[in-house]
Amino acid sequence: MDLVPALEEPLKKVLGPPTAKVMAESLGLHTVGDLLHHYPRRYEERGQLTHLAELPMDEHVTVVAMVADARLHTFASARAPRGKGQRLEVTITDGSGRLQLVFFGNGVHKPHKELLPGTRAMFAGKVSLFNRRLQLAHPAYELLRGDSEETVETWAGALIPIYPATAKLESWKIGKAIQTVLPSAQEALDPLPATLREGRGLVTLPEALLKIHQPHTKADIADARSRLKWDEAFVLQVALARRRHADAQLPAVARKPKPDGLLTAFDDRLPFTLTEGQRKVSKEIFDDLATEHPMHRLLQGEVGSGKTMVALRAMLATVDAGGQAAMLAPTEVLAQQHHRSVVEMMGELAEGGMLGGSEHATKVVLLTGSMGTAARRQAMLDLATGEAGIVIGTHALIEDKVQFHDLGLVVVDEQHRFGVEQRDALRGKGKQPPHLLVMTATPIPRTVAMTVFGDLETSVLDQLPAGRSPIASHVVPAADKPHFLARAWERVREEVGKGHQAYVVCPRIGDEEDDPKKSGKKKSPEDEAEKRPPLAVLDVADQLAKGPLHGLRVEVLHGRMHPDDKDAVMRRFAAGDTDVLVATTVIEVGVNVPNATAMVIMDADRFGVSQLHQLRGRVGRGSAPGLCLLVSEMPEASAARQRLNAVASTLDGFELSRIDLEQRREGDVLGQAQSGARTSLRVLAVIEDEDVIAEAREEAAAVVAADPELTGLPALRTALDALLDEEREQYLEKG
Repeated sequence: MDLVPALEEPLKKVLGPPTAKVMAESLGLHTVGDLLHHYPRRYEERGQLTHLAELPMDEHVTVVAMVADARLHTFASARAPRGKGQRLEVTITDGSGRLQLVFFGNGVHKPHKELLPGTRAMFAGKVSLFNRRLQLAHPAYELLRGDSEETVETWAGALIPIYPATAKLESWKIGKAIQTVLPSAQEALDPLPATLREGRGLVTLPEALLKIHQPHTKADIADARSRLKWDEAFVLQVALARRRHADAQLPAVARKPKPDGLLTAFDDRLPFTLTEGQRKVSKEIFDDLATEHPMHRLLQGEVGSGKTMVALRAMLATVDAGGQAAMLAPTEVLAQQHHRSVVEMMGELAEGGMLGGSEHATKVVLLTGSMGTAARRQAMLDLATGEAGIVIGTHALIEDKVQFHDLGLVVVDEQHRFGVEQRDALRGKGKQPPHLLVMTATPIPRTVAMTVFGDLETSVLDQLPAGRSPIASHVVPAADKPHFLARAWERVREEVGKGHQAYVVCPRIGDEEDDPKKSGKKKSPEDEAEKRPPLAVLDVADQLAKGPLHGLRVEVLHGRMHPDDKDAVMRRFAAGDTDVLVATTVIEVGVNVPNATAMVIMDADRFGVSQLHQLRGRVGRGSAPGLCLLVSEMPEASAARQRLNAVASTLDGFELSRIDLEQRREGDVLGQAQSGARTSLRVLAVIEDEDVIAEAREEAAAVVAADPELTGLPALRTALDALLDEEREQYLEKG
């Protein structure tokens, strides 16, 4: 029978079932290869201690420190009523700070014997706060004793790997398990082509694995990391390069606008000139549409940079060329708004087939899930016959029943709201694959675009159209300075007094049933610290109408209202019949009310950086300057407040998206989860390693161009298969 390759050996066989079970459950590690790729988070030098002064709250930490003193106390408690309860308090120090360890009950005997003053050890546990002092309760510990044959110097200089650990599995236990499997590293298949590796002076994969887990010097760690970064970047970029290569083989109908057709008629009636950026990006899109391969382009631009105008011109060019264009919006509110603004911008050009319509006109239809049956049937008929050149809708467009006459272009608004499957289903509605334009208003740093959307060509709109006003943003610390909040409401009244309008945004609606399932979820330390639920639209609107904004016309808007009611509220606000709109993030994208100049975001710390930037873009859309107030009860020193300060300090969405990314990590860049701690990247940091990613992209493109099937690179194929497990392969396939 075939021997299992060493790196595919299940951990159960090598480490025994109990340890293997904990590794699988806590860290998702199943094979020897998985464990070898579980890299140290950092290294301790035995001679250099961790800074106790910088310990994070509520996190599992591993520290190297010396026992300063140890005291055993007895006390009376319910369990030990006659004063027989025992508590051992040990103070450890590393020269920068002190930390208290506590052990209770029967757990005091062993540490009482071993943790004598002067002893050095590694301690692991969860940092908590007791009587305003940091402490570790019942930490696990490992004494650091130099063996007799080891000299003190080599002992103190040794690098101790500290692994990402969990409560059930301390770093040193992971370290011991890795020492057990480390000999298998010799059999690791090297995915990098030899010419690439030698040309860049990178060590082999077995050597890199050995050096990252058992470094003798800091240079070893640097060698290992730069090699492993290349692996991650290169294999990922090969996956994306193969997608681009496969897409380039697909046929598509070239869509070239007629010289004096619908697009020309539209441009002639524009009351303003396009910005330099809009013209440049439009040219890139038109060049793509004119080829016989499907366009795959990502259009990213600042809030209010005029992306919709660029997308509309691409849609008109497609209609000119005899095709249909579909625009997919994430919500009904947004689909209705896009439809309204497109029809307004086109005027009689949107009245194809109607009396009074222009000769170049086409029909622009709306298709959403909540439309009446008759209206839906008519819209679907117009699409099937080709009467309607442009359709704007929600995912209702993707349903099987919807047929197109000749779908030539799909525009997807707000990439991050759309599942890949949905984009794929819509693309399947063309006779040949339609061209695809994805728009996002959340600017994405270049490296992320290369990593996450590496299969899309990217166009960037970074200048604002003339007439847009700057937005001043300020953090309002409601807990530290309540009078600042009172002043915020005065500012809102002042804006309304000048004839303007304002938004107040809250994180929740306020009529939710408390979901017992949700309440069981683990809370972050910041949530724990503040216990109260996020502020809700219905409560806040009520308090404002009776209190600080008494006498103003206050209305509410949220996602669970009936679509007709939402539309009516938005129309009243747009018409100036409402002074203050208290809303959830349904207003985040696409709402355009130039007369709204102020926005107050309640519990602003509950929103992400890009979401705050997105929301803020709703004000300052006219000639009057905008004001955005970020209200938070979080303390000055918290990470949440630093995030808000960053948003207040810059209007540059690209800069903010970098900050956001540095704080949140990259997320599982390939999988559906685009944020949070689950990252498929172990050593590659998308922001810091820009140059590696850019170079890997070039190398990958060259390799795939020469050998699309990678027949000459079996080890690279294997690495690719490991990266693209089934789910991700499909995810990439559907792109």
